[in-house]
Amino acid sequence: MTAEPQISASTVRRADGTAPLVSESELPTNGQFIDGEFRPSSSGRSLDVVDPCSEQVLAQVPDGTVEDVDVAVAAAVKSQHQWGRLTPKERSLVLLQIADRVEKHSEMLVRLESANTGKPLEVSRDDVSSTVDTFRFFAGAARAITSQAAADYTEDHLSVIVREPLGVVGVVTPWNYPLLMAAWKMAPILAAGNALVIKPSELTPLTTMKFAELVADLLPAGVLNVVTGTGPIVGARLAEHPDIDMIALTGSVQSGRAVAESAARSLKRVHLELGGKAPVVVFDDADLAAAAEGLRAAGYWNSGQECGAGCRVLVHESVADTFVQQLVDQVASFVVGEPGAGDEVEIGPMVSKAHFDRVTGYLERAKKAGIRAVLGGSPLPGPGFFVAPTVLVDVTDDHEVSREEIFGPVVTVETFSDEEEAVQRANGVPYGLSASVWTENARRSHDIASQLDAGTVWVNSHLILATEAPWGGFKGSGYGRDLSIYALDDYSRTKHVMHNHGR
Repeated sequence: MTAEPQISASTVRRADGTAPLVSESELPTNGQFIDGEFRPSSSGRSLDVVDPCSEQVLAQVPDGTVEDVDVAVAAAVKSQHQWGRLTPKERSLVLLQIADRVEKHSEMLVRLESANTGKPLEVSRDDVSSTVDTFRFFAGAARAITSQAAADYTEDHLSVIVREPLGVVGVVTPWNYPLLMAAWKMAPILAAGNALVIKPSELTPLTTMKFAELVADLLPAGVLNVVTGTGPIVGARLAEHPDIDMIALTGSVQSGRAVAESAARSLKRVHLELGGKAPVVVFDDADLAAAAEGLRAAGYWNSGQECGAGCRVLVHESVADTFVQQLVDQVASFVVGEPGAGDEVEIGPMVSKAHFDRVTGYLERAKKAGIRAVLGGSPLPGPGFFVAPTVLVDVTDDHEVSREEIFGPVVTVETFSDEEEAVQRANGVPYGLSASVWTENARRSHDIASQLDAGTVWVNSHLILATEAPWGGFKGSGYGRDLSIYALDDYSRTKHVMHNHGR
């Protein structure tokens, strides 16, 4: 590719400092939310929650213990039977009330999410509105569960298939979409009649805690419990706890592997939504302008901290130069800044210093390997964990930036010469969460989509989600499905009851 490097013009737009995004009174109550109330952790210790824009401490939350988890699980076990015995209609009405409560407080939750994560207000608004939609969808789905028809499959014996709650579900959620990923788990878990104990990321726990505070009067005490703390302590105890019937995690491949290994000892069910390295296959007949515009959003939404991000472009060699120039033109227009600096901000910081170091480490090693940044490629000056929106070219398919999840505002571009190579390269990574195909040839789009080893494949778009459609991956991206009626299948069990009616 012949595109010339550009020095990133990005500067960080800063808030004027006259008013914080959230007031002290809007922060959640400090404590572990167990059995319907906030209570101190048995450790007596706290964890700092850091604002990634200023690097200042925003709040503190309890550093949870095994004992905290055990108390929360006991509360969940005690309450689950009552909740699970409610009719689908009764549970549905509660979920609708939860959706209304979140919607009523949406403006505050948007600001709290952005204050904790640094994400632009546009992204947080989408997160909160999607949270409302998720609860409303599962409120309806709870009343429309389908199963195999009752019938005499053996002479004189009527088979009835019953769906039952699993019991208590342990949930571990990530830092990139704290409230939304919690909703993706909580809504179907509750709709199916289960109780749960959820551990939010210690980096971004505030909206999950605030959610529990907001809906505490709507659910029976003990049905929803929130225990803050670290993965090696709280997360590990959830995975191994003998009274938890299933562990559901959204997170890294490393975290998923650790949870699955621990859960195997008690043979509990496991639901894993892990990482991705989504290939974006752009053919020579594609609408290149539309593809570049689509990648502006799909590659950089939430500052690239998105498991389905279109982060690995495979473009036909004959149109690569044209496409790269169009992509650079799109990405160069981003406004980088703090969420408090206004609605124009589209790219925020990395969530933490550790993640900032991880992303910039990839960029430094790529540069040493001869990979060119035609836009960005470096951190941005000033406080906060900001990285310039980046486009990398001259990428080989064996380099780490092509194969590993960077999870930042970085899109790599590689070329291919024919369809067979495109498919082979697209599938040649450990992940299988999502992918997209860009072509004006309808036959080609169907054929290539069928060959891509990913749980979601878009054609001429990328990163468009619908609550009614399942989300989940193959291979190293895990198993189980979020969203849709398939999530209700994950969080329930089937029982066959056979009646002998012979006379």
